[in-house]
Amino acid sequence: MKLILILLLSLNLFGYERIIALSPSINEIIYALDGGGKIVGNTEYSTFPAQAINKPKVGGYFSPSLEKILSLKPDLVIMQTNNQEIATKLERLGIKTKIIKLKTLKDITTSIKDIGDILNQTSKAKAILDTIQMKLNDTQNIQKNKKILFVIGQHTNLEKRIFVAGQNLYFDDIITISGNKNAFQSTRVGQPVLNMENIIATNPDIVILLAPLMAKEGFTKQDLINPWLKLPINASKNGNIFVEEREYAGIPSDRLSLFLEDFKGFLQNAKTK
Repeated sequence: MKLILILLLSLNLFGYERIIALSPSINEIIYALDGGGKIVGNTEYSTFPAQAINKPKVGGYFSPSLEKILSLKPDLVIMQTNNQEIATKLERLGIKTKIIKLKTLKDITTSIKDIGDILNQTSKAKAILDTIQMKLNDTQNIQKNKKILFVIGQHTNLEKRIFVAGQNLYFDDIITISGNKNAFQSTRVGQPVLNMENIIATNPDIVILLAPLMAKEGFTKQDLINPWLKLPINASKNGNIFVEEREYAGIPSDRLSLFLEDFKGFLQNAKTK
């Protein structure tokens, strides 16, 4: 009986040793929690940190290969809610899974804590969350009651299909905590897609273009800003169109603290105009 208790305690202490991360965000969080050595597979777009590039790839974010996952013999696969179907298949085959959410700020906080618990890195997880909270606090009292629009992707034509952050993403939480409001207001759950007329109707005071693929697609910041300057909106009149070109734009991980630092800079820049 004593031997069984020792074995169970050892499992709790050392946890999982062969982990597959089915999204770039999860991959980054695991590395930030010093668990990179336990990752035996990740997805095609898991490119940070540099060590993650050489990990075996099991497919894309929306299309992981069950066969490739099984070939890596994981004892845990961590994924987001879009992979529920593959989670069910893995569980039937006796492979442990963990599904996390990363849509809202609360989701991100909970997921970092949960992964920290899995890796026995609770102190490290707390330190990451403390940094994120500090950076959130730093965004306050710079601008007040401004309408901010986060635009997702690289666009040089604003006629149609402009994806923006609605009330169901952490960008909305960040805007609110900073003391401002999302220029796009809707109760619908799906991904908001606007056309030029819709954009003009929101009349944002500040527009932030999330364009991590800008350089890869051959665009400059000015290429992306110019179409917005032609619109009759407050952000264009005041020159408050900003480009977030960093690769972590739109990746909810520990690097959210870096994004918050950039966001703070955009607010400060807008305040001086």
